[in-house]
Amino acid sequence: MDKKDIRNASKEEIIAFLAENKEKTFRAKQIWEWIWEKGINSFEEMNNISRSTKEILANNWEFKGLKAENIQTANDGTTKTAWKLFDGYCIESVLIPMNNNKFTVCVSCQAGCKLACKFCATGQLGYIRDLSIGEIFEQITEAKKEAEKRGSVLSNIVFMGMGEPMLNLNNLLKTIDHITAKDGLKMSPYRITVSTAGIPEGIKRLADLGIKFNLAVSLHSANNKIRSSLMPINNKYPLEELADALKYFVEKTGNRPTFEYLLMKNINDSLEDAKELALYCKQFPVKINIIEYNNVKGSEFRKSPDRNRREFVKYLEDCNMVVNVRISKGRDIDAACGQLANKNEKNQTDEK
Repeated sequence: MDKKDIRNASKEEIIAFLAENKEKTFRAKQIWEWIWEKGINSFEEMNNISRSTKEILANNWEFKGLKAENIQTANDGTTKTAWKLFDGYCIESVLIPMNNNKFTVCVSCQAGCKLACKFCATGQLGYIRDLSIGEIFEQITEAKKEAEKRGSVLSNIVFMGMGEPMLNLNNLLKTIDHITAKDGLKMSPYRITVSTAGIPEGIKRLADLGIKFNLAVSLHSANNKIRSSLMPINNKYPLEELADALKYFVEKTGNRPTFEYLLMKNINDSLEDAKELALYCKQFPVKINIIEYNNVKGSEFRKSPDRNRREFVKYLEDCNMVVNVRISKGRDIDAACGQLANKNEKNQTDEK
């Protein structure tokens, strides 16, 4: 029998299952707390559930969990973990130490990615599959445990790892519900950021839901020709359509999105590029994160010179834009922005 992951079941399904098997249905609340509040990965860890009940659960359900395949720690303390999935594919997540002695985890939502952005190592893999709710959630609970082992806490979650969150939106939203729920991890939605390459219908759906978490958009150019050369998704959803979706998002939620802008030498780092970006940003309130390009093996792109970055940022600041320069961590273990790929043998053999 092909067992289903219990983390894909609703509380109502668990209650119905217990009733069908003549088990006390109040156990559903305990089981739910073990899974979503305590973040356990096996039925054996449920120490207030009887052995007979655990056996019934294990005979019908399972945890299709993650197995740490490779762990690397950078000189700056950033830790990248390659996780093997139940079907042999691999994903990566990154635990990042912050200046306040807390940690942020960068989470993947897909194995591989459909969007094939030219500067991104994940895009070179192609799309493999969506991650389940449990596979997304477990990256977070494992990061939380690791932060606590280091005498700290997990304070922030960014969905900026492998994959496009808007293309696995149902599982992503259900995962965020478990992260923020009172019978889940109880984290504030304001400490969660979801990043997208810019899929208008996904952005509008988030607006209609009135989401409280933060939205980041990988922009990288405010010129359609340049952006399309970097991000094929721009051919389908050009900047004008993206702007309409963001105006709708701001109007509905009152939240200010963030633009992620990866500076690349002779591609998008000129003063003309800065002018186009400033003009584009005047359409709605927005924050701009300037990111240094991190070299990817085989890539044609290079990091923008420091002088170009300073002039680019100064121009935006002179236009009264809110600008932050983000220093990437974990470069020496390929854990920085755009470097996640984990080209293990199965990922390579079966990539689509």
